[in-house]
Amino acid sequence: MYGTEADEFSEQWAPYAVAALRIVTALLFLEHGTATTLGFPVIPTEFAPAWSLTSVVGWAEIIGGFLLLIGAFTRWVAFLLALEMLVVYVYVYSGNSPWPLVNQGETPILFAFIFIALGVIGAGNWSVDKLRASRRDPIVGYEAPGGERTYGNE
Repeated sequence: MYGTEADEFSEQWAPYAVAALRIVTALLFLEHGTATTLGFPVIPTEFAPAWSLTSVVGWAEIIGGFLLLIGAFTRWVAFLLALEMLVVYVYVYSGNSPWPLVNQGETPILFAFIFIALGVIGAGNWSVDKLRASRRDPIVGYEAPGGERTYGNE
């Protein structure tokens, strides 16, 4: 299991695990965006005025979260959202303290690293990306754990 040979369990279940991570992360991210921009669910912070920086970030979270939820353009969207989360961390949280536990910046850091992982791995199963990849000519080469690339003989 821990050698250099392929692990059947991981090969079979990794695309599903990646898809579950993508879907749950997207739903949580969508919730942040709708709370900030649309006021649902109600949170104790102030509602963002239209076209403020907070509102624009909220709409990016809604649009990016939806695209991640359906698994469309996952790699590009994930890298853009990771960049957004890093900027949010620096702009909003890091001024209070250099320690994420103290400045309450764990959430944007975790989102950023999950998005980086999704950008590298891909969408996994149950995604528009996988559906689009299945309709193209097969890509011969490395099979990504996200599952959207296949070998020519499958």
